[in-house]
Amino acid sequence: MPKDQNGKFTPIKGKPSGNGKEGLGLRRSISPDELEADLEMTDKYTMGPDELQPGVHMRHPNRDTAKKATQQQQNLREAPADKTVEETFDQPQHNITAIEIAGRPDKNTFAELAAEKGNICVTLYMPTHASGQEVNEQQDLICFKNMLQQTQKRLEEKSISQLQIRQFLQPGYELLKDELFWKNQQEGLACFITENSFRYLRLPMPMQQQIYCNHSFMLTPLLPILSSTEQFYVLTFSKHKAKLFLADAFGMKEIPVEGMPDGMDDVIHFEEKGDQQLFRTGSSGGGHGANYHGMNSNPDHKTDIANYLEEVDKTIWKEVLHNKHIPLIMAAVDYLQPIFRKVTRYQHVADEALTGNFEHEKATKIYRQAREKMQPFFDKRKEQALDKYNNGSTGALTASIPDDVIPATYYGQVDCLFVEKNAQLWGTFDEKENRVIIHEVQEPQDECLLNNAITQTILHNGDVFILEKDKMPAESSIAASLRYA
Repeated sequence: MPKDQNGKFTPIKGKPSGNGKEGLGLRRSISPDELEADLEMTDKYTMGPDELQPGVHMRHPNRDTAKKATQQQQNLREAPADKTVEETFDQPQHNITAIEIAGRPDKNTFAELAAEKGNICVTLYMPTHASGQEVNEQQDLICFKNMLQQTQKRLEEKSISQLQIRQFLQPGYELLKDELFWKNQQEGLACFITENSFRYLRLPMPMQQQIYCNHSFMLTPLLPILSSTEQFYVLTFSKHKAKLFLADAFGMKEIPVEGMPDGMDDVIHFEEKGDQQLFRTGSSGGGHGANYHGMNSNPDHKTDIANYLEEVDKTIWKEVLHNKHIPLIMAAVDYLQPIFRKVTRYQHVADEALTGNFEHEKATKIYRQAREKMQPFFDKRKEQALDKYNNGSTGALTASIPDDVIPATYYGQVDCLFVEKNAQLWGTFDEKENRVIIHEVQEPQDECLLNNAITQTILHNGDVFILEKDKMPAESSIAASLRYA
């Protein structure tokens, strides 16, 4: 490598120095270090999905970097749509940061999001991962970046200015740099974006990837979380350990129970006194049990187990179950289950049970098996709603024509709403004129009428069920049981 007049090494003229790797865009195989560098390059030269300066070129170190600088600045002033991120930052803009909506979505969260209206409301849904190879390879991060890029294209198609687009999406691009954020995901992620806010929800169920740009947020994918209020207990027990879990449609967590016996040895005690063996039953919490003296006076093993499980039942009854009325499913070896059924005072033990030794089993695996067993319990409310619709189908308290159902949802007339899964119905509803207009293909001012009907039903305390097409109670994408005609 030659030296200049000052004795410093300079690159050989010709091909610019470097490793030959191209900068912008994600490569097919990429390491975390390369990804970080790539994001930095993206921030420097792009405003999201597409390069806003087409054909960014790397200059040779020996070139005069000041050459034609005046002309380049003039070109940038004449082409504002081609501004870089740094130039966009020079423009006045709101200081918006991504804010998490804490906890699982409830009706208050739903109502707040449903009330948001504007020229553009952007909704993003995507699947995420709590652990595994997908996290290590940053697949969620890459998916989110691609969705931001696709969102920019959607906004450009709606003639939104580049400055506004950057304002919409900047908080999302900032999330790309938050390593801790991407290492602490659940199974799904939802983002709700307006010109003045960027909110997100971590969700306990996988989400189908979708982007929705309209005058309100798409809230239908939240429905399973919002409407699944059923809960049940899982009690795992063996001769050595007992644990109580609270479960719902999306997961379960252990409930610490004060005084829970630590296996049979914590309840059944043997003590030596001279040439006799003393057998004693008693709780770990200092309770008083029965004493039996003599070598041959020890009750049989089945009685030992019954005494132990009775103590387990007594403890969970006192600490947790005494005022509860939700199902409890057992998880234990087969010969222990009838003994617990006999000694328990809880009246809501499920007929179904998990059979096996779960003492060292992971909670996630136990939950999957328990959730499958309890599926009829979760389907019960839906089946009752369908029966109600079918029983009222010959009268005036059902409707399946969109022109009838959609207005009824706005007026609080719908008790149970049934919507076909993944269906969309584009059009508008004029509440003052009570007029529904439906289009076969989405037009600029259209909204998804099914999404709006679901939102209105929930806001008016009705129940909503998303069904497969062959499970719908009528040959329509929407149907309803009415409170009044």
